[in-house]
Amino acid sequence: MLKQELNLKLQQKLSPQQIQLMKLVQLPTVAFEQRVKEEMEENPALDEDSSNFDDDFDGGENEWDNQDDYQEDNVIDTSDINIDEYLSDDDVPNYKTYTNNYSDDDDEKSVPFAQGVSFIEFLVNQLYTYRLSEEEYAIAEFLIGNIDEDGYIRRDIKSLVDDLAFSQNLSTDEKVLENLLINYIQKMDPVGVGARDLQECLLIQLENKTQTESVELAEKLISESFDAFTKKHYSKLMSKYDADEDDLRDAISEIERLNPKPGKSFSSSSKIVEQITPDFTITIEDSELNLSLNGRNVPELRISSAYAEMLDTYKKTENKSNEQKEAVLFVKQKLDSAKWFIDAVQQRRNTLMVTMEAIMKFQKDYFLTGDETKIKPMILKDISDLIGMDISTVSRVANSKYVQTPYGTFLIKDLFSESLTNDDGEEVSTREIKRILQDVINEEDKKSPLTDEKLTEILKEKGYPIARRTIAKYREQLSIPVARLRKEI
Repeated sequence: MLKQELNLKLQQKLSPQQIQLMKLVQLPTVAFEQRVKEEMEENPALDEDSSNFDDDFDGGENEWDNQDDYQEDNVIDTSDINIDEYLSDDDVPNYKTYTNNYSDDDDEKSVPFAQGVSFIEFLVNQLYTYRLSEEEYAIAEFLIGNIDEDGYIRRDIKSLVDDLAFSQNLSTDEKVLENLLINYIQKMDPVGVGARDLQECLLIQLENKTQTESVELAEKLISESFDAFTKKHYSKLMSKYDADEDDLRDAISEIERLNPKPGKSFSSSSKIVEQITPDFTITIEDSELNLSLNGRNVPELRISSAYAEMLDTYKKTENKSNEQKEAVLFVKQKLDSAKWFIDAVQQRRNTLMVTMEAIMKFQKDYFLTGDETKIKPMILKDISDLIGMDISTVSRVANSKYVQTPYGTFLIKDLFSESLTNDDGEEVSTREIKRILQDVINEEDKKSPLTDEKLTEILKEKGYPIARRTIAKYREQLSIPVARLRKEI
């Protein structure tokens, strides 16, 4: 039995324009520049150089999403399009009054691009210095192809033999692969490449060093007592090898100078170096903070004058053909899209400035002095309440943007931290507690490192009542190992 019901409910949905605006807000400077370039390529109504058309027009809502609204029996009705809304005698668009530090001199110049040699190509080139059969070359190249960016072959030999049979149609055995790996590939530069684990990698490098007493002891530690060495059971190692502290210290020093990831040492001219482009700059003038947005965040976008001329020509034409009517509808859609994008760019700028200005004022004492102890506890909701925007908007601004200050350039999200109450009843930032924890560990006796329980007691003495598990969490966030692994001799 069919039953019909009428339900009334409220449902909040974001429009496509709102979604796109949030995506623009989230983009850092360099990615935003690329997004603007893409939009200009896709929408011919956007122009960066033309100044003959006013971008402050009201195109209204898009009335042309459904072709039935304007096309019936191949007759197109354009009578309700107000052409004058898209034409203006004002040659100076509104964005001309905005501050923009972007200059043509800042454009990236075209430079020749030199393609470097990849890590794998570097190894293959060395392979051809050996005298090998055609089949051995093919197998060795296959092995090199399985070396990861750290310089390791992390797959077992048996599975590699199987892959050779299926993918290369080469039937061989594990002994052949072992021979090519140990006697050829592991002899290549950088030293240690082709190892199957860290232990083998360190041994290869030690075997290539000048053999001294400390190097020989280091080889024994890695080959015979690797587990005890990684766990820093120094007393057991000294007893086993009849060595004193100086002997063991020299051997450990040899090991510490080795490269655990030989592949990372390979330098290629084509390797991409990430460069941070700050989105904001904070300066101090006469004891006052000044905030500026990277000038490239507001490119000079305007509506193409050619499209304005097309509308003007259409307006003056008395007998309008069907093709002309179709063309003006297409032009209107592109103009509406261009107008929205220009407005979105300005909204993005306003959102970024309002959010960062609130953060700057909240952390004014820190930005004036650079003293991390003056960083106030601050969460996303604090800024959200100040500017009257959603927490998600603040998060989008903070998570991917950098700010340049007199004390360095860093992620905005690093300024956010939770709070704890000290013995005096004052709220302090967890950043301050982590800094104190780091200082205490740096000053500890490395022969007898402080345990988490002892660190808890020390911070309580300093006025920070924190649980041991919290100390452990902060220590892990600082990438500091447990006391046993911090031990030195």
